[in-house]
Amino acid sequence: MAHGIFYVLDNINAEQHLQLLCQVITAGWREQRSVRVWCADQAQAEQLDQALWQQPVDAFVPHNLVGEGPANGAPVELCWPGAKVTSRRTAMVVNCTDAPSNSQGWNLYVDFVPSAEQARQAARERYKQLRQHGVDLQTIQAADYLAAHS
Repeated sequence: MAHGIFYVLDNINAEQHLQLLCQVITAGWREQRSVRVWCADQAQAEQLDQALWQQPVDAFVPHNLVGEGPANGAPVELCWPGAKVTSRRTAMVVNCTDAPSNSQGWNLYVDFVPSAEQARQAARERYKQLRQHGVDLQTIQAADYLAAHS
């Protein structure tokens, strides 16, 4: 059965959110071996790319921006709307956008619930949509996760 995690971003800042993303992607790559990250735009993908390169050596994640690197892509691929993305299957999807992910065939789906009300409502809709498709869902307070994994 597919599993989904929604991290509630209350009481964390942008730097902590980036740290959370890096930790989630690193853990996802170690457990799932293929991760597709849907960023809101190319600028966010590039920021995340730099943050992943700055992780400690023991937290190395083989990743690339979509369209760069090996012909079949890296195990962790950073994508954004409008980018030319291949249709390869991936075990884990991380959604950093306000839209539902169009990826299919994943085992684990990760999403975020921002504090801003409009973005929070969009996250609620994504949550409902996944639940209607039979995905086993859970929510985690991002601040608690970061405190436990820092």
